[in-house]
Amino acid sequence: MSENNTTSRRGFLKRSSGILASAAVVANLGVARTAHAAGNDQLKIGLIGCGRRGTGAVADSFSSDANSKLVAVADAFEDNARRSIAALSKIHPGRVDVADDRIFVGFDAYRKVLDSEIDLVVIATPPGFRPLHYQAAVAAGKHVFMEKPCCVDAPGYRSLLETNKLAEEKNLKIGVGFQRRHQAHYIEIVDRLRGGELGDIEFFRVYWNGAGVWNRPRTPDQTEMEYQMRNWYYFVWLSGDHIVEQHIHNIDVANWIRGAHPVEAQGMGGREVRKFGPSGDFGNIYDHHAVEFTYPDGTKIFSQCRHIPGCWQSASEHAHVAKGHVSCDERGFTIYGPDGKRISRSRAHGRRSYDQEHVDLIDAIRNDKKYLEGPIGAEASFSAILGRMATYSGRVVCWDDAAAKGPDEMPKEFAWNANPPALPDANGSYEHTVPVPGRYKPY
Repeated sequence: MSENNTTSRRGFLKRSSGILASAAVVANLGVARTAHAAGNDQLKIGLIGCGRRGTGAVADSFSSDANSKLVAVADAFEDNARRSIAALSKIHPGRVDVADDRIFVGFDAYRKVLDSEIDLVVIATPPGFRPLHYQAAVAAGKHVFMEKPCCVDAPGYRSLLETNKLAEEKNLKIGVGFQRRHQAHYIEIVDRLRGGELGDIEFFRVYWNGAGVWNRPRTPDQTEMEYQMRNWYYFVWLSGDHIVEQHIHNIDVANWIRGAHPVEAQGMGGREVRKFGPSGDFGNIYDHHAVEFTYPDGTKIFSQCRHIPGCWQSASEHAHVAKGHVSCDERGFTIYGPDGKRISRSRAHGRRSYDQEHVDLIDAIRNDKKYLEGPIGAEASFSAILGRMATYSGRVVCWDDAAAKGPDEMPKEFAWNANPPALPDANGSYEHTVPVPGRYKPY
């Protein structure tokens, strides 16, 4: 990890804008030479972001297609990269062909993977980096599978919109990690709701309430940037807060059913258990959010997400309709009548959704089918960001204003000795950087 391995977000976006403009000129010539042609030959995969989700996404891709190989990896940390290679080699023998000269480390490692001979790149870095990496991948002419969320702030959202346009022009296939959209029982019930079988939709309730996630203690040799990168979940610039990183799934289901995104949000949230102390350090994100979203037609989503042990847990979506209500989660869906009594139930069926999303993407690559989930990723990501801006500020936040004027959460420089946006006090606490409703300004 060289401290000379630096770049800046603003500089990268400026350089990439030139790349995108030049690429747009030749977009009508077809997919870039590096992109996989339709057919049954081997698919070469590159991985950017070698944590558990990136490793899992490549494993899911292997399970979905017998003729693919991992040939290059990139991560900020070498130990992550080598751990991922070892795990994938054990789970899928013969599917990993990554020599030492194709293991790239540092903030600029993603560029080197994109310069490699790959057809599809899996992007699973912390979400704050996703707009940069997605933009570079499309400029390089690569098909993309990127994990959700796709951005953590308004500038990132605007970047996604531009990159999505170029991806469509270049006929690139773009998948986003919303596995529910590929799960058979979700597809069935969404089609039934959208078709009006159960009557008009009156409102939604959506939840991602759980106990919380991992925490990695600080070590004496770490710079502040490395510490935050190792604990990316707990910092807004890296994860977007858990309403964006996890609850996005449930918000996306409501968007999918409604066929639109919210136009405004208001809500409340805060920190009850994420306090600095002997048990750990929890950055500057909240541990609970409750948001009321409003769609263009006036329909409401009532949203909850929470990371507090010992409380009611649920990751589910509920649509209230004229003839009762529907409850859905990854185990299946249940339809209830107006009196609250169960009418019917469907358990999860079909292929495992984490595999199916890769089956669908790879089928589109091999058979040159239109496949562009980038706009879904951008819309769902900013829906969740809109909710976060509402809970942080305590104000009614409008989509158009938030998208145009929302703050830039990212560092000005990416380097191991650079300062991230939130710095600890002399005691090592980030409490002073936690947004306070009534004081925080969304734009």
